[in-house]
Amino acid sequence: MPRLAALLFTLGASPVFAAQPLEVSLAGVQHARGSVRVGLYADPKTFRKEAQAYAVEQVPAAAGTVTVRFTEVPPGRYAIMAYHDEDGNGELNRRLGMFPTEGYGLSNNPSVIGPPAFDDSAFDVGEGAQSVGIEMRY
Repeated sequence: MPRLAALLFTLGASPVFAAQPLEVSLAGVQHARGSVRVGLYADPKTFRKEAQAYAVEQVPAAAGTVTVRFTEVPPGRYAIMAYHDEDGNGELNRRLGMFPTEGYGLSNNPSVIGPPAFDDSAFDVGEGAQSVGIEMRY
């Protein structure tokens, strides 16, 4: 029994299971009006539903590149959707309910025709600090 307890303690302390920082760089932000919101999603069923994201960060917008940092992300498969909330209403504005009228970006920068899919934007977080680069589209 003491060996089992020691094994479980060792596994629990292993860095493989530890949360890691994740840095997201958003290139091509057009101007400093409003804020940039970044949603980190762990479940394909909730992708793009900000209220159900694993985590959401918001920072002031700045022309050029904006960096957002998630401090403790456990290992796993994730996807990111970011948008430039120019008017501060807390949502991505869309024309006809479908076409974004504010800047947005997705991890892996996939080509998008129709609603973006989790699998096209998915990436794995493992050991150590990680970074993701996203190109904003307007």
